[in-house]
Amino acid sequence: MIFVTGAAGFIGANFVHYWLRSGQEPLLILDALTYAGNLESLADLRADARLGFERIDICDRPAVAQLLQRHRPRALLHFAAESHVDRSIDGPAEFIRTNIQGTFELLEAARAYWGELPAKQAQDFRFLHVSTDEVYGSLGELDAPFRETTAYAPNSPYAASKAASDHLVRAWHHTYGLPVLTTNCSNNYGPYQFPEKLIPLMIHHALAGKPLPVYGDGLNVRDWLYVEDHCRAIATVLHAGVPGRSYNVGGRNEVRNLDLVHTLCGLLDELRPRADARGYAEQIRMVADRPGHDRRYAIDCTRIERELGWTPQVDFAGGLRRTVQWYLEHADWVEHVLSGQYRAQAGGQA
Repeated sequence: MIFVTGAAGFIGANFVHYWLRSGQEPLLILDALTYAGNLESLADLRADARLGFERIDICDRPAVAQLLQRHRPRALLHFAAESHVDRSIDGPAEFIRTNIQGTFELLEAARAYWGELPAKQAQDFRFLHVSTDEVYGSLGELDAPFRETTAYAPNSPYAASKAASDHLVRAWHHTYGLPVLTTNCSNNYGPYQFPEKLIPLMIHHALAGKPLPVYGDGLNVRDWLYVEDHCRAIATVLHAGVPGRSYNVGGRNEVRNLDLVHTLCGLLDELRPRADARGYAEQIRMVADRPGHDRRYAIDCTRIERELGWTPQVDFAGGLRRTVQWYLEHADWVEHVLSGQYRAQAGGQA
């Protein structure tokens, strides 16, 4: 068995689908079901006997320790995090609590559990920490992509909290020997993403006839990674990664935000045309930039490709089309999130 924290969120839910679809071992979800935790993202897995769920705050170390003792997992995969930059600017306290304090409590619970395991089980145990490329800061137009050796320079409260958690994970390996793995991914996209993030937000606003707000001049660049490719990378690192190492995971798809929004509008023009036959691009509006907006992210994922044999398999055009089609076919999922209906399940069983 493995433990997965935060698996009612976007990337975690996709990982659970990928893991069980791949015929893997049972897993237990640990999730506090904050606003971004949505059990509807796991609804089609309710009948799978390999899936368990515990509503738990990762800052509650005794509760985590009790579950570790009861279920004896071979690995703990840590997805749980506050992750929306705009929310971190408006209210950083929850980011400090979840991303830093929560990671510390998990590390300490895992260290105590690991220290009591028989030698062979202790050797095989892994603590896999899922992080972000935002810890590296911002790149200039001609700068080389982020590597695992790039110095950390986080610019938002969110990025700073994730950088702190990365440092804790590294320190627990070097000080205590805890067998940790860290992945730093670029911007994910795909099914089940909370509609405050760029791609699902634009899709929803377009269909609702609302303005499509683009920050600043729209020329900020992001490296886009299809979420299923990310899930494959995490499974690969769990299986073959070297304890103490970090692995950058990117899609090698650098796209300017404004270009991305225009591409989304083109796909919607094709797949769900406006009733008046006009283009969705008419709804694009440039808005004031957010504070501290990083200009460019780009990932060099040579290490994971060379050492572990992982490469992204979904090209950006195909992945974006699949994503738009998913949101068009799951309008009820989006509406339940926007209306708050999904919160009615909070505390229920996956």
